[in-house]
Amino acid sequence: MQSIDLSPFKTNLFFNILDILLVAILIYQLYNLIRGTIAANIFIGLAMLCVLYFIVKALDMKLLTTILGNFMNVGIIAIIVVFQQEIRRFLLLVGRNASLQRNRAWWRYFLGKSDVEKDNYKRIKPIIDACKSMKQTYTGALIVFVKDYDEQIFQTSCEVMDARISKRLIETIFQKNGPLHDGAVIISGNKIKSASCILPLTDNTDLPAQFGLRHRAGIGVTEANDATAIIVSEETGEISYAKQGRVKMNISFAELEKLLNKDY
Repeated sequence: MQSIDLSPFKTNLFFNILDILLVAILIYQLYNLIRGTIAANIFIGLAMLCVLYFIVKALDMKLLTTILGNFMNVGIIAIIVVFQQEIRRFLLLVGRNASLQRNRAWWRYFLGKSDVEKDNYKRIKPIIDACKSMKQTYTGALIVFVKDYDEQIFQTSCEVMDARISKRLIETIFQKNGPLHDGAVIISGNKIKSASCILPLTDNTDLPAQFGLRHRAGIGVTEANDATAIIVSEETGEISYAKQGRVKMNISFAELEKLLNKDY
């Protein structure tokens, strides 16, 4: 009896499963980007319009079908316009994560893991020490970390510094009576690039009521850019950490060190 060659079907099955897994991962990453933001509500609205289009088309309602059909024809352009910030963040996330992983691998290969961790600790120690001091004195602060400093975004609303990171300098900037305290400090690489930066506020309506402008600005800058932010509350001294539009509240200094080692 002649056997049937099933190898093409097995191959197709493998790639079909791989295709489904890749699409699932892509959808999950997109969901993480828009979760808890106003973009999630916009996405739900667009999905409801699509469902409505198929319903009215099935019911042969010509006028509504024509109107919604015209919208569907420009759907891709509408999605790009509405979700331009989220698409930008997604592309930055993909590109920079790949670059970051390569850089980490090279540094660990040439210097060794322990040397890299020691170098990271030297970079973040002044920041952590400054946060400890500001927490004790209830000094409000917003420190933003960016991997690539975009001069067009930050220099237009900031005081340019380009200074070495130090505990005393950070404390001086955020002194309550100082001229630069009202705004954010931007750190990139091993430098404080600018201070007193005015940042866009988040559109998220689900944040706790006690969050003021400093917290909303820290969350907002991580929504629109590949950035992380440390927020020190002026009222409670509580330290929060924002990343990708989400915030961890009342973190310890050990957790802060771990997060900075991972992200900065």
